[in-house]
Amino acid sequence: MDYKDKAAATIEVIENGPLKISGAINLTDQKRGIKTSVTELYLCRCGKSARKPYCDGSHKH
Repeated sequence: MDYKDKAAATIEVIENGPLKISGAINLTDQKRGIKTSVTELYLCRCGKSARKPYCDGSHKH
């Protein structure tokens, strides 16, 4: 597969925190009806966020 024409994204696992995703991002959550195009987002890994799939900092409390 040739990746040179694909938009690149970087996923960073933040210790005791969310997944940080940077790059050309199209997020679709069909269950919740969420469609987002952004260049950076943080996804919850702890399950405590009230804004799932996004991190709201609940893991710090």
